[in-house]
Amino acid sequence: MTINFNKEASGLIPAIIQDEHSNKVLMLGFMNAEAYEKTVQTGQVTFFSRTRKRLWTKGEESGNFLNVVSITTDCDQDTLLIRAIPVGPVCHTGSDTCWDEVNPTDDFYFLKTLQDFIAKRKVEMPKGSYTTSLFESGTAKIAQKVGEEAVETVIEAMANNDERLIYEASDLLYHLMVLLSHKGLSISDLATELKKRHK
Repeated sequence: MTINFNKEASGLIPAIIQDEHSNKVLMLGFMNAEAYEKTVQTGQVTFFSRTRKRLWTKGEESGNFLNVVSITTDCDQDTLLIRAIPVGPVCHTGSDTCWDEVNPTDDFYFLKTLQDFIAKRKVEMPKGSYTTSLFESGTAKIAQKVGEEAVETVIEAMANNDERLIYEASDLLYHLMVLLSHKGLSISDLATELKKRHK
C-alpha cells in the first residue's frame, strides 16, 4: 500500500477510525510515517499528537486501546481508513465516539467476530481446538453436526423450553458457521442472500 506522507509539509495525514463491528466512525487523528509503522507493528492505533509533538498510542493512559483490524488508503493515498475494535470509550470525555454518539455494542455484532475467529482457526488449525477438529473431520462430518444440532433445536422448540432452545440454536448457528467457513463462505453470504430476497 502506497501512502503519501509528503503531501503536507507537516508530514501528517488524517486517519479515520471506524468500528469494525458497528461501522460507526469513532474518531479522527493524524499519523506520520513513524506513527503508521508503529500502528502496523503493534496492532494498536498510534497517532502523532500535534499538541504533544510526539507519538501517542490511543489508550496508553486510559487502557482504551484501538485494536487494528484493517488499514486502507483513499484514492489520493493521503487519508487512511482504519477499521478497529475499541476497548472501552474512545473519547477522552468518556463518550463512545468523539462526536458524543453512542456506539452500539449489541451482542448481534459478535456474530462477525465469531465468524472471523472461525476463519482464523481454519488458517492456523491449532491443536486441541474443537473448531480445528471439525475442520479436520471434513464436509460430511461437519454437515452431520449441523443436522444433529438442527434436530435438537426443533426438539426444544416443540418442548416449549426457551432456555434450551436458545442453547441448541446457538450450537446450530456455530456449526453452520463452521460449515460455511469450511466451504469458503461466511454468514455474511447468508445476509447478502436474505437482503436480496427482502427487496
